[in-house]
Amino acid sequence: MWLLIFLVCLLICAGSTYWYLFGKPSPFSLDSVRPPAPREFDQKKRDKVIKQGFSVDKVPKNLDVIVIGSGIGGLTAGATLAKAGKKVLVLEQHDQAGGCCHTYIEKGFEFDVGLHYIGQLHENSLLRIAFDQISEGQLEFHQLDQHFDTIQIGLGNEKREYTIYCGKTEMKAHLMKQFPDDTEAIDKFFKIMKISAKKTHYLATLKLIPQWVSLFLLKSGIADLISPVFRLSGTCATDFVNTLTSNKDLHTIFSYFFYGVPPKDSSVLMNALMIHHYKRGAYYPKGGASEIPFHIIRTIQKYGGNCLVRAPVSQILVNEEGAAYGVKVRKGQEEVEIHAPVVVSNCGIFNTFQKLLPPEIQAKPDIQQRLNMMKHGRGSLLVFSGFDGTKEELDLVSTNFWLFKDNDMDKSMEDYFGLSREEAPDNIPMIFITVPSSKDPEATIRHPGKSCMTILTMVNYEWFEQWKDTTVRKRGDEYYNYKMRFAKNLFDWACTVFPKIKDKLVFQDVATPLTNMHYLGAQHGAMYSAEHNLERFYAEAVAKNRCNTPVKNLYISGQDVFSNGIAGALHGGLLCACAVLDRIIYIDLLLLKKKLKRRKARELAKLAQKKLQ
Repeated sequence: MWLLIFLVCLLICAGSTYWYLFGKPSPFSLDSVRPPAPREFDQKKRDKVIKQGFSVDKVPKNLDVIVIGSGIGGLTAGATLAKAGKKVLVLEQHDQAGGCCHTYIEKGFEFDVGLHYIGQLHENSLLRIAFDQISEGQLEFHQLDQHFDTIQIGLGNEKREYTIYCGKTEMKAHLMKQFPDDTEAIDKFFKIMKISAKKTHYLATLKLIPQWVSLFLLKSGIADLISPVFRLSGTCATDFVNTLTSNKDLHTIFSYFFYGVPPKDSSVLMNALMIHHYKRGAYYPKGGASEIPFHIIRTIQKYGGNCLVRAPVSQILVNEEGAAYGVKVRKGQEEVEIHAPVVVSNCGIFNTFQKLLPPEIQAKPDIQQRLNMMKHGRGSLLVFSGFDGTKEELDLVSTNFWLFKDNDMDKSMEDYFGLSREEAPDNIPMIFITVPSSKDPEATIRHPGKSCMTILTMVNYEWFEQWKDTTVRKRGDEYYNYKMRFAKNLFDWACTVFPKIKDKLVFQDVATPLTNMHYLGAQHGAMYSAEHNLERFYAEAVAKNRCNTPVKNLYISGQDVFSNGIAGALHGGLLCACAVLDRIIYIDLLLLKKKLKRRKARELAKLAQKKLQ
């Protein structure tokens, strides 16, 4: 009798699991991917997609989902939900969609704002399949040179230069050639990279299964028996690399992707993942970064949704039962209510909980608890420079440059962020240089005879806070002169790498944290959103920081869900779609991946047969 009851329960569980995983139609399919259409170069036609202004008559009827913010996380969630049969409206406060994926054109120069290169886009990779699905095959990516990054440490005669190559075996082998006395340390670090890359989905799973199950697995120690990834996630990067080698230059290379957090406060898993991200190659979207929002928005529109700009959301509507049911949008002096049973916020956890929720909801303990899990990220300062001349004439390359004044990142970052407002511009310890016009093979078609460069560093929001209540482009001479002190020092440093650009500069613009707040809606001007510190990546914190919020029907998407960068934000969108649909759509992506691999194997077999005939 008991055996019968057990078997019945087992069948019920198996049936329920099967229905949960496969009983609902997948939002993804091979049939939805079609060959890329010819590139649309007509800016007016492009603007109809990425610059469609808000008006009530453009709001689709019978909405299922409202997405606040059109960054890659919001667009990914929106397109995935649209393909699952939901009618989606994306609302963007800026005058064009895309968030950090948007570009802006000034004086004939086109600048990318936040997308500099993307990894893991090789054939049939999970990220490539995701991009293909949300754009329905319309995005094309150009693979950059094998030498994709250069790291310079020190100044003048003390400068050392190291090069980073992509390739399954080449990346490690090339690094070992440059550090022949530290091959064992490099080998151990690459083993950590492999574990991090292969088992990161375990961390994502913590966000998808019931929270009590995740916490039970972690607190009981069962999770650590399954994989070391849960311990690695909460391991300090500095402490770990100190066990590998005493070579400070190599320490810098193991953590060279700076995102505002010194290695002593960052996760070794995060730093390892960032390097591994480019192991199979670095890519850039053909046609520029704005191709990404342009094509994803068209997917949303295809399924009855829309994306509207100049649509600042002033409040998330919450009913008496504590459930979100829509938003208020500012339109001139008025506010327009738009209703939908689901609201997805892609504008960051601080904006969502501290600005958009009604005050009585903000004050609730569970909301405050979620906020206390996060810290504000560092602000970014970017210098956009335009030159008369081609990449050949100016010796510009697609390789990115990461420049460091010394090899002690912990000390240099701590000292720098501890400086006064007056001292900071003359003591910048590190910069990143990217040349988008050298990465996009079609840049010469759109902007012949011109080249552009973006230089980035991290800054304290507090250095610019005194001008926070001024109007954009009307902040006064003191503000202008202050930001140009940063710009001059950054540009002069870049000229040591590319000396020919100095006399060919014809345009320059500077974006400070205040600029990022105005155009991107980034709290404190933090382009990477909330701080990616070590505490955030403790396994229990990962499990608790999920897309669901204490407000029913309100979900979080983007970089604050999992990690920073384009890929991190995209996965934040996918995780959000999982939560809304109550379906692990990663299983659908993995099944597609298997189908594509089988199809590729058949194609190769046919090709081999032809050669034999």
